Amino acid sequence: MAVNEVDLGPCCAQCGHDRLTTGHSSAVSSVLEESKKWCLKSATKVPLKAVLSCYLAGKLKLGCTLLVFGVWILYILKLNYTTEECDMKKMHYVDPDRVKRAQKYAQQVLQKECRPKFAKKSMARLFEHRYSPDLPPFVKEAPKVNEAEYKYDPPFGFRQFSSQVQTLLEILPEHDLPEHLRAKSCRRCVVIGSGGILHGLVLGHALNQFDVVIRLNSAPVEGYSEHVGNKTTIRMTYPEGAPLSDLEYYSNDLFVAVLFKSVDFNWLQAMVKNETLPFWVRLFFWKQVAEKIPLQPKHFRILNPVIIKETAFDILQYSEPQSRFWGRDKNVPTIGVIAVVLATRLCDEVSLAGFGYDLSQPRTPLHYFDNLCMAAMNFQTMHNVTTETRFLLKLVKEGVVKDLSGGIHCEF
Repeated sequence: MAVNEVDLGPCCAQCGHDRLTTGHSSAVSSVLEESKKWCLKSATKVPLKAVLSCYLAGKLKLGCTLLVFGVWILYILKLNYTTEECDMKKMHYVDPDRVKRAQKYAQQVLQKECRPKFAKKSMARLFEHRYSPDLPPFVKEAPKVNEAEYKYDPPFGFRQFSSQVQTLLEILPEHDLPEHLRAKSCRRCVVIGSGGILHGLVLGHALNQFDVVIRLNSAPVEGYSEHVGNKTTIRMTYPEGAPLSDLEYYSNDLFVAVLFKSVDFNWLQAMVKNETLPFWVRLFFWKQVAEKIPLQPKHFRILNPVIIKETAFDILQYSEPQSRFWGRDKNVPTIGVIAVVLATRLCDEVSLAGFGYDLSQPRTPLHYFDNLCMAAMNFQTMHNVTTETRFLLKLVKEGVVKDLSGGIHCEF
């Protein structure tokens, strides 16, 4: 090898494109892995000065930028892969007796007297010091250097992002539940997942009767209200998960943003200020994101990242983030589990519906709104579904939460 030449491999590993794995798609990881293999295999020779420029001031130079852009194009193409589809006409048949039992059970839960602070007390009993009952659900002020919010990078904290958080808080006029909900002496929450088990149970009427209805990501209401209801109190998601259709937003909804990466802060600021997100920023999302969210600034909230940290490292006992040459640890909880833990701080009693991944039944529907089969879960690499299921099962069996659809543990 000439003195003024060096293998391209080390440059590929250090130019920052591995950070794109922050997204929530197994396609990202697989495409970037292919890029890494290609980079190392090619052993392309480039001038030493060009390689060194990749490291200057930690900024990407032209060669590395083109490489990252090429990886991104490959990833976009990768998104077009097809997965096995289920026949929904056959798969969504539900035993009528089960439907009646589910509806009766949901009404029984609602008719019982609400127990103030029950969820918090139960969580504190089960997890002791691993659960902080007084942790605020939403960010109210920018984190300081010595606070828990500053210890980790997103989504577990806001390390190196305190100024962005402060900017967001300055344009968000409210940072708590609306007054009419805070005024209730005892609140009931229901967290509605996306599980196919919801389709056919006709629980919509019962779900609408809860004080706080939490919906996740882009799970739709339009066309499915008979099964999932049409009331939304909180839509909790990250940028790529936000519904693209204005029909999924109601004027009094709360939009709770979960921030995973640097461009998420840019996106949220644009949504709150009703501005257009620059094209170059959009390139850093792993799928299409909403261009506008038809809500007033007072309806936006930022999820307290310490709740994610506590859910991951303390309650689920995942390992803390470690520096890795490639990829990331499988230590990020799903939005659903994070929402359940959040609900124990927002409400006195908590129920869930549409939860449960039965991986032993690969031909069952994954979601209530599309034709994906359960087998599609085998392609995701971000979440530890087995550990999360054990956690939810513990909550249901201990009576901390009620499972209205029976996907975790059926009590009807």
